[in-house]
Amino acid sequence: MSPATGSPLPPPPRFLQQVAQACRVRHLAYRTEQAYVGWVKRFILFHHKRHPQEMGADEIRAFLTHLACNRAVAASTQNQAMNAVLFMYREVLHREPGDFSEFQPAKRTRRLPTVLTVGEVRRVLDHMEGTHRLMARLLYGSGMRLMECVRLRIKDVDFERGTITIRSGKGDKDRVTMLPETLREELKAHIERLKSLQEHDRQANLPGVELPNAFAVKSPNAGISWAWQWVFPARSVSRDPRSGIVRRHHVLEDGLQRAMKQAVRCAEISKPASCHTLRHSFATHLLEAGTDIRTVQNLLGHSDVSTTMIYTHVMQKPGLGVRSPLDR
Repeated sequence: MSPATGSPLPPPPRFLQQVAQACRVRHLAYRTEQAYVGWVKRFILFHHKRHPQEMGADEIRAFLTHLACNRAVAASTQNQAMNAVLFMYREVLHREPGDFSEFQPAKRTRRLPTVLTVGEVRRVLDHMEGTHRLMARLLYGSGMRLMECVRLRIKDVDFERGTITIRSGKGDKDRVTMLPETLREELKAHIERLKSLQEHDRQANLPGVELPNAFAVKSPNAGISWAWQWVFPARSVSRDPRSGIVRRHHVLEDGLQRAMKQAVRCAEISKPASCHTLRHSFATHLLEAGTDIRTVQNLLGHSDVSTTMIYTHVMQKPGLGVRSPLDR
């Protein structure tokens, strides 16, 4: 019973809901929340639905060993699983899981990224059309990540300065990248066409677009303002998975991914190219053109220049500019 009202207290949320709530309290990304809840669920099922409160270091060690030895997961996947389980113990159960210090995080293999040549990029883009083509050209022309592109808002495109501001990118960091000159008029026309869609939503009394953190409390009308609208909105409204509010969301990334996969196939390119390959190609082609690596680092939003240095290993020059002795 509630001491204040005398009414019965609501039942405590289910354990996986508690994990999700802990993620939201700490402002973790929705994708991170989904991943953590998924790994905690797998951890519980692996131990035959025992409550994590009854388990500790031995069970964590057994679960991670199973992933590494029986499932043969990648090092990054194994580390994500360990981070999720540790988060659950420390932030939900509020206790240390025990000592399993001998189980070190898996060492990630650093692989060279797949990069398309300028001609291959052109062939891929020529096999795309409509909004998907515009988005793909924007990925290659600015170096944005896929989710940064679909979450782009109108206020963050500066046509006068020729820049795009990326908000809350990877690591929750902001940065500024270039708006390609060849895309200015096409993107302007695309945004102009969105005004009729916003007018339709206002007439239908739909809630405004989702706003970051608690900005909706500070500025209640921002969600219906033109500046905060998505550059690439979805065609239809949908229910927000966190709040349950029915509103217009941005486009889903899987549509562009399918269009990219189809274009690569039609262009008869044998490389395993994806949307992220356009970002790799952006960085490599800038370096090949003589752009300073620190500038490329800032455009990509890398915290450490060593991350950007990996693109020097796939450049055409100078290493691959050396002539093979067989050709002599």
